[in-house]
Order: sequence, then C-alpha cells, then structure tokens
Amino acid sequence: MKLHARVQTAQQINNNLPLVLIHGLFGSLDNLGVLARDLVRDHPVMQVDLRNHGLSPRSSDMQWAALAADILDTMDSAGFDKATLIGHSMGGKTAMAVTALAPDRIDKLVAIDIAPVNYRVRRHDDIFAGIQAVTAAGVTSRHDATAIMRDSIKEDGVIQFLLKSFVQGEWRFNVPVLWENYAGIVGWDEVPPWSHPAMFICGGDSPYVKPEYREAILRQFPQAQARVIAGTGHWVHAEKPDTVLRVIRQFLSSGEASGRESA
Repeated sequence: MKLHARVQTAQQINNNLPLVLIHGLFGSLDNLGVLARDLVRDHPVMQVDLRNHGLSPRSSDMQWAALAADILDTMDSAGFDKATLIGHSMGGKTAMAVTALAPDRIDKLVAIDIAPVNYRVRRHDDIFAGIQAVTAAGVTSRHDATAIMRDSIKEDGVIQFLLKSFVQGEWRFNVPVLWENYAGIVGWDEVPPWSHPAMFICGGDSPYVKPEYREAILRQFPQAQARVIAGTGHWVHAEKPDTVLRVIRQFLSSGEASGRESA
C-alpha cells in the first residue's frame, strides 16, 4: 500500500540519492523530524507513517514483508528508484526487511537502536495498558489522558511521545492490530545476506543491540558497521541528535570503519 508521506526536496542542488526515514512502534513520520530537518539540506527526504500508524491506511497484516512492500510502493509514488533507508526501532527492522524484497533499490541502510533478531521479550505491555485505559475512559483531552496513563507508565517522556498520536480522543495507531501482532513485531524473519553498507547506531545504555547479536547482524548484513553512542537509551536520535547526525553524515559520505562514539 502507498503510505502517508512527507517528501522534501534537497535545499542544495546535487545528485545525492533520496533518504527514506521510518519511525518505530507507536510513532509517526514526525518522530525523525530532527534528522529530516538537517539531512534535507543536501538530500531529498521522505518521512513516512507506517501502516496502522499516523495517517497511513489500516490493515490486519503486520508481517515484515508487507511493511517492506509498503516502503517500496511509497518510493514508487515519489519517483524514487533507489534510496538510503534510515529507520528507528521497528522502522529499522522494516528497512532491513526491504533489502530482502528489492536489494538493488537500497543504496545504504541505517538502523537506529535495533537488531535483526527475535527479541522474545515484551517491553510494551505497560504502554498498551495505558493506551487501552485511555480508550476505555473515553476522554478526549491530552491532560486527562496523561493522568490516566500515569497509572501504567512511569516515564513522562514516554507518555508525551504517545500523546503526539492522540487527537480529539482517538489514537492515530491501530491499537487492536498492534496488540494482536506484537509477537511478530518483536520477532523477526531472517533476511538473505545483503552486501551493501549498513550502519547500526546503538544507544550505550539501551538493551536493544547487545554483543551477542553481532553474529546475527553480520550473517544478514556482512558489511555492517556500528557506532555506540554513550549515555543514550533507545531514543538515541532524540537524546543526542547532533552526534547521531554526525555519524549518519560520515556514513553517507564515506562508510568508513566502525568504532565507538562517546560524545
């Protein structure tokens, strides 16, 4: 399906390939806006709402192949024959899944704090509980929703992130479908080896990319590099956007050897 997207042309005339920015679970195209606002200076940039999120169409199918096909359909609609994909969390997995469907249409890949593995752990049950409590209460204001969600979710930053998708008493993500498909969202179907440059940007304090995932990453992405951003959690790009942008720009321009970023 064609996704709801925001496409911006590069501010500087050049031949750089487009960048496609893909948000994570419970998010929307605005989540990677801090990256888009910088990268659009010299790249065409497309931000997308994944299916069952934001203003994109709804579907009961949340398999990785379906999410990947959506990205390709949306690239087609924008006239992008080839692009670099940048995805956070579930968006990173979606980007990785695209390499299995159209390996030659992706130039480079940036996965922000996610690995191509089955996590086998439920990290979002408190979030689902908070969201479902708001729905059950029938409230329409973000103020009332905040008070309700605090019973389940202890981090105000997470609540404020979620409430970006709460509009006039309705959630802009498909809660029942995400709940029903959660095992698949935290799971993974391995993709064939993709021998193009891939950058994994990891939060130094995040549990999402562990040393024991190295073998699985290299098996599927033999040219993978990594940057660990010290002092950050899962929302690496929101916590240290300047550092993440520096890593992305270095990777786009050179793709040189991996290391540890400690800004």
